[in-house]
Amino acid sequence: MANGSKRKAALKTLGKVAGAVGTFTLATTGAPGAALAARKAVEVVETVDNTKKLITGGAAVIAAGAVGMKLLGGGEKGQNFLEAEPYYDQSTVPVNVYKNKAPFTGKVVSTKRIVGPKATGETCHIVIDHKGDFPYWEGQSWGVMPPGNREKDGKPHSVRLYSIASSRYGDDMTGQTGSLCVRRATYWDPTLKADDPAKKGICSNFLCDTQPGDDVAMTGPAGKVMLMPEEDPSTDYIMVATGTGIAPYRGFIRRLFNEDTPAGRAYKGEAWLFLGVANSDALLYDDEFQEAKSRYPENLRIDYALSREQNNTKGGKMYIQDKVEEYADEVFNKLESGAHIYFCGLKGMMPGIQDMLKGVAEKKGLNYDEWLKGLKKAKQWHVEVY
Repeated sequence: MANGSKRKAALKTLGKVAGAVGTFTLATTGAPGAALAARKAVEVVETVDNTKKLITGGAAVIAAGAVGMKLLGGGEKGQNFLEAEPYYDQSTVPVNVYKNKAPFTGKVVSTKRIVGPKATGETCHIVIDHKGDFPYWEGQSWGVMPPGNREKDGKPHSVRLYSIASSRYGDDMTGQTGSLCVRRATYWDPTLKADDPAKKGICSNFLCDTQPGDDVAMTGPAGKVMLMPEEDPSTDYIMVATGTGIAPYRGFIRRLFNEDTPAGRAYKGEAWLFLGVANSDALLYDDEFQEAKSRYPENLRIDYALSREQNNTKGGKMYIQDKVEEYADEVFNKLESGAHIYFCGLKGMMPGIQDMLKGVAEKKGLNYDEWLKGLKKAKQWHVEVY
C-alpha cells in the first residue's frame, strides 16, 4: 500500500473511533470526525495489564492509537481479524462454548461508574480481559457466576446473564476484551429507610464492586436472537431499550460507526436508537452515541425518553413506549419495508408498544396478529426482555 493510501486508511479509522486522538497529528489533517475528536479532553489511564488506554468524557476504554500505528506500519486495514467469511455469514457464531461445570475465568480490566450524581441508582461499565479465548458476536450475552454459595441451601449461586456491551473486538479493539453494562441492584426498605443489604442483588453488586485484576467466572456466549442480519447493508435497525438494555446496541453502533469493519464500510441503512431512562444523568454512553451521530447524521438516529424530565402527549411521564408512539406510522412503515426491530430491557415496555403497532395496523386494515406473525417469520422481530 502506498504511503498516501496508508495515510487515508489511518485517517478513516481514527475518524470512526469515538474520541480516538492520542498524539496523532493526522487527526487534524483532513478527517472531520477525527478533528472533532481531537478537540476533546483525553485522559490516559493505566489498566491492570499496564496497557495505556484512552478514555474521553467517561466513555469506554479504546486504543485507537495502537490501531492507527498498526495501519501505518503493518498495512492491515481496520478490524477484519474476527470476521466470518463472508462477514455476514452467521453459521459460525459461537454459542455456549463455556458451561456452568467448566466456566471461563476472565480478569477485570476496569470498573467505572458511568452515570451522573442525579441518576436513579448506579450503573457501571466493566471491561473484562478474555485473552481472545472467549469470542462472541454483537447481541450475545455472557453468563456470570458470582462467587460464594446461597445461604438457603449452600449451593453455588446461579448464573446471571448480561448482554455484552461491546463489539466482538472489545473496547480496545484487540479482540481480547469484552464489556458489561450493569446496574447495581439494591432494595430500599421503607421501614428502615435505608438499603437492606440482605436483599441486594448478589451478582450485580459483585460486578460493580470488582477491582482491576479480579477474576470473573463466566459462561456462554449465549443467544442468537439479537444478532444483526448484515447481508443487506441497507437494512434499517430500530433499537428499543430501557436502562442497561442499551448494552447490545452499543455493540451494534460501535461495529457500524466506530470501527473500520466490513459491516461498517458497507452499511447504508439507518440505525434508530430509542432509549428510556429516568433523567439526563441516567443516560448511558450518550457521549459516544452523539459523537458517532455527528459523523453519520444520515445513518444514526437517537431518541430519548426521560420519564422524570419529559411529558408524553397526554401530559403524563414520558416512558419508552410513549416516545416510540410519537413515530408510530414511521416505525410501522419501516417494518413493512423490511426493517428489524429490537427490544432489550424491562418487559413492561412491550404491551404499550404492541398496542401502538396494533392500532396502526388496524388503521391500515391489517390483521395485527397475522402481521406480527409475518415479522417473526421473517426474523425481523428480536426480543430480549426481563
